[in-house]
Amino acid sequence: MSFDPAQALRLAHETLDIEAAAVLGLKRRLGDGFARAVALMLGVTGRVVVMGMGKSGHVGRKIAATLASTGTPALFVHPAEASHGDLGMIKPVDVVLAISNSGESEELTAIVPLVKRLGAPLVAMTGGAQSTLARCADVVLDSGVEKEACPLNLAPTASTTAQLALGDALAVALLDARGFKAEDFARSHPGGALGRRLLTRVMDIMRSGEDVPRVGPEATFSTLMREMTRKGLGASAVADADGRVLGIFTDGDLRRLVETGRDLRTLVARDVMHAGPRTIRQDALAAVAAEQMEKGRVTVLLVLDEADRLVGALNTNDLMRAKVI
Repeated sequence: MSFDPAQALRLAHETLDIEAAAVLGLKRRLGDGFARAVALMLGVTGRVVVMGMGKSGHVGRKIAATLASTGTPALFVHPAEASHGDLGMIKPVDVVLAISNSGESEELTAIVPLVKRLGAPLVAMTGGAQSTLARCADVVLDSGVEKEACPLNLAPTASTTAQLALGDALAVALLDARGFKAEDFARSHPGGALGRRLLTRVMDIMRSGEDVPRVGPEATFSTLMREMTRKGLGASAVADADGRVLGIFTDGDLRRLVETGRDLRTLVARDVMHAGPRTIRQDALAAVAAEQMEKGRVTVLLVLDEADRLVGALNTNDLMRAKVI
């Protein structure tokens, strides 16, 4: 066995060209059938049940997952398992999306009559326009390709790429028709980066209660320093007895103050704070807090409730721990 780098690169380019042509070929053949398939899936009161054998089955699992995560309830049912009990997962209120390049997969065509008997609409995604699967379907989506990228024209390559692209096209058309928004996507992906950015609120990650560094306006400079050291936020709020924020004092303020040479022992919090600190409401998105910090070039925000009282604080480390940034 010998390896020719130039040959490998040539085949890679050829594979991409063939698969790109296969996807573009779908675009030219899309028509009313695609719109009918979308309408069926949009109007389903049950779920979209995706089925497929072999490589088409692997693609089908991905299509079902994409549909489910973009607002269309869906699941994958293996055709072979359907013949041994899993057919009970399919109900008349469902729509079945059956995927087969040839349209003659034995395990799939064996259960198609049973699906039809249930009364569930059948959408076929196949390259066999005259196949058994196509003849039984209510709607046919032509996923045929001229040739596979495999040099032997045997391994499913361009055909599975075409199926995957067609499945994505269905999902995109459906999410648009449903008015599916980024917030909806986040709710189905709470563990992902987008979910954290769109679901995490400031109140979820802020420091609150005794963890919030604060002193009164007449607190001595040493008291202010002890509070900052104890709470470890790199700053302290200066607030009145009612919790109204008067100002903030930060590590940066301390460095600049030391450089002035003033006698720190004679100062109180009101003398060293700077008024008008950056604040944010507790119900704001944490991502908004991150944007405010970046825009204002600050590392700490004070958090206020609906009555503009100090209830929390957070810094960039808090946002990083919550994986918001």
